[in-house]
Amino acid sequence: MKQKKEDFKRTVGVLGLSANIVNIIIGAGIFALPAVIASKMGASSIIAYIFCGILIALVMLCFAEAGSKVTNTGGPYTYIETAFGKYAGFLGGIFAIGAALFADASVSNALVNILSSAYPSFEREWVRLLFLFVIFFGLAYINIIGLKQGIGLVKFNTIAKLTPLLVLVLIGWKDVSFSNLYIDNMPSAGKIGETSLILFFAFQGAETGLVVGGEVVNPKRTVPKGIFISILTVVCMYILIQTVSQGVLGNDLPNFKAAPLAETAKVVFGPFGYTLLFIGAVVSMFGFLSGSILNNPRVVYALSRDHVIPLKIVSKIHKSFKTPHIAIIVYAIIGFILSVSGSFEKLAIIASSAMLIIYLGVALSVMKLRKSQKPKEGEFKIPGGYIVPILSIAIILYFLSNLSIDEMTSTGIFIAILSLIYGIFKLRNVDF
Repeated sequence: MKQKKEDFKRTVGVLGLSANIVNIIIGAGIFALPAVIASKMGASSIIAYIFCGILIALVMLCFAEAGSKVTNTGGPYTYIETAFGKYAGFLGGIFAIGAALFADASVSNALVNILSSAYPSFEREWVRLLFLFVIFFGLAYINIIGLKQGIGLVKFNTIAKLTPLLVLVLIGWKDVSFSNLYIDNMPSAGKIGETSLILFFAFQGAETGLVVGGEVVNPKRTVPKGIFISILTVVCMYILIQTVSQGVLGNDLPNFKAAPLAETAKVVFGPFGYTLLFIGAVVSMFGFLSGSILNNPRVVYALSRDHVIPLKIVSKIHKSFKTPHIAIIVYAIIGFILSVSGSFEKLAIIASSAMLIIYLGVALSVMKLRKSQKPKEGEFKIPGGYIVPILSIAIILYFLSNLSIDEMTSTGIFIAILSLIYGIFKLRNVDF
């Protein structure tokens, strides 16, 4: 499928794209992740991090090649739609948007909850509603007036959220007991696979950071570099955080599932540690939302641009700011409604499995695009032929096989409903 010319300004460089991806991946989960993983594997948790890091790197290599070949705005949706057409693009786009919106609703409510633990006034319903309104529409306004402003906020949030984590990692070594890091027994392959499934979800997010492909400077070079830098940064940060937490708290780490890093910081810094990590958690959650509202509306824009959804107005670009302002507003409205309703929990299972399906679509897209498009100068190509895409597909299918029967059934029903909707639109000759 021929890529469409867009009227966006290409202003995002390697640093901006890397910060965008890191900001999305390192979200609120990192503040609870060490205890969850330690409860499953103890001191051997580090093996799961390394294993999962390797797996996500393979998948991201597929993203790097697809992002180098398909340089329009839309990220993984655009890769799938370009390779396989509108039906596959319709499914991929809806899955991507649905997962993102429910994640935003969850994180925004978690942000209110953590603020209410320190400031009880946030427990009042009108304060909660006002705060959520300001968050969604304030971030929407920032991203409407220009991508430069949105990326600038993302860079600031990335630095602000990483600073307390880096401080904890660097200074925390003084309180690490290496006996707490001793591995008594090597974990089984099944245990590593089970734990890595959880970590896989913690690593996801790079695909959202790539949505701004149509606004990236020299995407054929910038996209692969941005992916490599960001994934390396995240893997190193996760390993260091787990190591310090395990080294400081030892066997007690699984007992602090609500706030393991706060407990670690309390040992390292004293009472000040709680304050430091509280601020870090708030900034991390806010950073996740700022990155999401920067990136995900561009998938909505891309769906309309390619006539995958019959809403032409959503693909309009602001004449002055050169941003998809209608898509940003629509996304913010839906996100706000889901956040205040709190009804998103029932679809959490679909949202989590949706990302795996999108990853599967991107890996398959790499193979299809190699056959359908002639190589162009400067494009990134994964070395080793089809080995990496095939390994990625096998890994993703393995993860999907670990979903419960109910989760698989729910996902299948959701795909069937979307297919029916698509078929009805086609039969009625809706402009796709």
